[in-house]
Amino acid sequence: MSLSIGIVGLPNVGKSTLFNAMLKRQVALAANYPFATIEPNIGIVDLPDERLNKLAEVVLKEFRVSPERIVPATVKFVDIAGLVEGASAGEGLGNQFLGHIKDVSAIVQVVRDFSDENVIREGSIEPKSDIEVINTELMLADLQTINSRIERHAGVLKKEKTLENLHKQELYLSIKVALEKGASLLSLGFSSEDLELLKDLHLLNLKPKIYVLNCDEDAVADGTSIPSLDFLESHDSHVVKLCAKIESELCSLSDEDRSAYMRELGLSESGLDVVIKTGFALLGLQTYFTAGPKEVRAWTIKKGDKAPKAAGVIHTDFEKGFIKAEVFSFEDLVMYGSFKECKARGVARIEGKDYIMQEGDVVEFRVNA
Repeated sequence: MSLSIGIVGLPNVGKSTLFNAMLKRQVALAANYPFATIEPNIGIVDLPDERLNKLAEVVLKEFRVSPERIVPATVKFVDIAGLVEGASAGEGLGNQFLGHIKDVSAIVQVVRDFSDENVIREGSIEPKSDIEVINTELMLADLQTINSRIERHAGVLKKEKTLENLHKQELYLSIKVALEKGASLLSLGFSSEDLELLKDLHLLNLKPKIYVLNCDEDAVADGTSIPSLDFLESHDSHVVKLCAKIESELCSLSDEDRSAYMRELGLSESGLDVVIKTGFALLGLQTYFTAGPKEVRAWTIKKGDKAPKAAGVIHTDFEKGFIKAEVFSFEDLVMYGSFKECKARGVARIEGKDYIMQEGDVVEFRVNA
């Protein structure tokens, strides 16, 4: 399981600069984390996690050899081009952007909040206005999708008026009404069962959103609230402030120089890392680890997943043949320094099929071959 994030924005807001910074950072880390580009507008980057290096130290101490490789969890970013005002009506690349964004897990909206007389831009620098334009286009795109489905489903109902089909029609109509009112679909409170029924529609307004405010360099470390974006707090979304230009510069520096530059700017972590971690949390994901001489690896699962399902992320046969799991907490391993010492102190646990995985578990699964 991997997190996929679609990046959208109006022209000249710094969207491509931010995306290229992500790719540049991954190239800089190529020695440890192989870079992969699936298409020109898609990039795979690692989920920042310092715990991986600490687990590598535990492996070195226990086995007297460094792990052959360290594999982080990954995040897929999709740079969505062509979103302009009127896109839903065919302006720019029109609804072509839907083909790229429909399968992503979350949406990042890059919004301009920087001043630069060399960057062509109609109107004033007003983040709220940009957001309203983008959200309107996403809503209009969803409205086209739902109207098409309602029309098609009417024919289905004529043939099979089952309880499930009637319920689907109710869901479709409630979405249509909400979109016509400009209301958030996330505010409708759909159950997990309802969301499963709606999954094939790929509705953009059911995806979590992160608003990235691309600000001036001198404002990047300013932690004050942004009055013009206060209205977003009630829309199940998050706001991250960064400077795409600074992020691009940070990616070209060595680890030591990057740390020094961030201290100078008053930053505890990069804006890109905040975006990735925010998306991870928004989607209810968590990480567990496997660690040994061959590799130290982070695996992505849903919060609430049980041990057999977590094992299945490694290989589907592991879920079917699951017997039990030997579980160590990351904190215990770091505190005591080795698996052997954790076992001696009685903090290693043997868990069965009903065990609910916890963030940071370090696990060895035992399965039938």
